[in-house]
Amino acid sequence: MSHAAIFPGQGAQLVGMGQDVAATFPVAAETFVRADEVLGFSLSRLCFEGPADRLNATDIQQPAIFATSVAIFRAAQRKGVLPSDGFAAMGGLSLGEYTALHLAGALSFEDGLRLVYRRGQLMQQAAEAAPGGMLSIMGLDEAQALALCERAASKGRIGPANFNCPGQIVVSGDLAACEAATAIVEEFGGKAVPLKVAGAFHSELMRPAAEALRAALANTDIRPPAVPVIANVDTEYHRDPAAIRDALYRQVFNPVRWQACVERLIADGCDTFWEIGPNRVLTGLLRKIKARLKAINLSKAADLQPAATAGGAK
Repeated sequence: MSHAAIFPGQGAQLVGMGQDVAATFPVAAETFVRADEVLGFSLSRLCFEGPADRLNATDIQQPAIFATSVAIFRAAQRKGVLPSDGFAAMGGLSLGEYTALHLAGALSFEDGLRLVYRRGQLMQQAAEAAPGGMLSIMGLDEAQALALCERAASKGRIGPANFNCPGQIVVSGDLAACEAATAIVEEFGGKAVPLKVAGAFHSELMRPAAEALRAALANTDIRPPAVPVIANVDTEYHRDPAAIRDALYRQVFNPVRWQACVERLIADGCDTFWEIGPNRVLTGLLRKIKARLKAINLSKAADLQPAATAGGAK
């Protein structure tokens, strides 16, 4: 049996996340205390109590999800419910890639937290400077989604942002282009659902954020990970710190190839996936990528019991 740890990205947040884990496991509580110290404000209170509109803000939800995922991982580690032989690989959806890099030993907790907080700030600034949107496109394959974007591009910049699972692709771009895609998607046999997001993430509209983030990445100590971490942009396991920085830079304005990442992990021998962090978003996507894939979700204190993880899929 070969295990992979995967970590959620934006959209997984919910008020109350991590609170029961912090109340049950001192190591998780210490993680939130340290996060508050590093950032200089009470991130833990926003995670535990909200309000939701503040927690949902891009600059807050990114460090909030990062800290919560790390707290849950550390609690699971202390409880002894993680695989005794460790993880063969790690990965994360967008923001979750930073969590994976930290827990694989490539980034310190403090540096990872500062990076995702800065990333969130820069993405929020880019979204305000160039208003855009995102659409979840149901029922189309990659070629059809690309054709849809090509048609809609007459109204503005638009392109794929996330290849999540079969039949679910997210596109991102200028508001007018998103409206055009919504108007014509039925011609391709699909359906478009607007996402409640602050901007056109993983698109060309985020390039200014990526350029500014590159400077922060250059000033951050990044080491070769002790566990292979798969990159969203190219499904490669980068060890060289320069290559890791470049992958994180490109990730901001390029599509997240999550389905391809999972398929690569499966092809490389991973047969059990552990989603560690708030909510169950990735577990749902895993089921659509491979129906009988063994998946374990650790998102709350009750999950961190040997009986809860022994059966695999939950």
